[in-house]
Amino acid sequence: MMKIKQLAVSLILASAFAAMPVLAETKIGFVNTERLLREAPLSVSAQKKLEREFATRDQELQKLAKQARDLQAQLDKDGVTMSDSERKTKERDLGNLNRDLQRQGREFREDLNLRRNEELGHIQERARKAIQDIARAEKFDLIVEQAIYVDPKNDITDRVMKALNTK
Repeated sequence: MMKIKQLAVSLILASAFAAMPVLAETKIGFVNTERLLREAPLSVSAQKKLEREFATRDQELQKLAKQARDLQAQLDKDGVTMSDSERKTKERDLGNLNRDLQRQGREFREDLNLRRNEELGHIQERARKAIQDIARAEKFDLIVEQAIYVDPKNDITDRVMKALNTK
C-alpha cells in the first residue's frame, strides 16, 4: 500500500516537472481595457465628439431646468400674494415644465447612452484587432484583459494605444 502511494506521488511530481518547460515558454500579455477605453486618444476624441454632438440638447435641458427653478422660486416668494387662479396656473405650468424636463432628460440620457455604446463598440472592435495584430506579430500565446496581478513587463496596454493611434 505504501509503495502505491509513493509511486502515485512520484508520477504526479514527474508530470509536474515535465510540464514546467512548456509553462516557461508560454508568452502571456495583459491589456488594461478600462485604461485603454479611458485614456486612448481614440477614446478621448470620441468623448469630445459626443460632447459636441449633445451640447445643444444639454444646454436646452439646463435652460429648461433654470426655468423650472425660477418658476418655483417665484411661487415660493410671491405665492402668498398671488390670486388663487394665478397661483394655480403657475403651479400647473411648473408641473408641466417638470414633466417636460423629466421626459427630455430621459430621452437625452437614452440617446447619449446609445451613441456612447456605438462609439465604444467601434473602439473595442479596433482595439481587439490591434491586440490580435500585436499577439500575432510578437507571438503571444495568450492575452488577458482581467487579472489579479500583472507583472508590468507583461502589460501591453501602451503598445495597443500606440497601435490604435497609427490606424
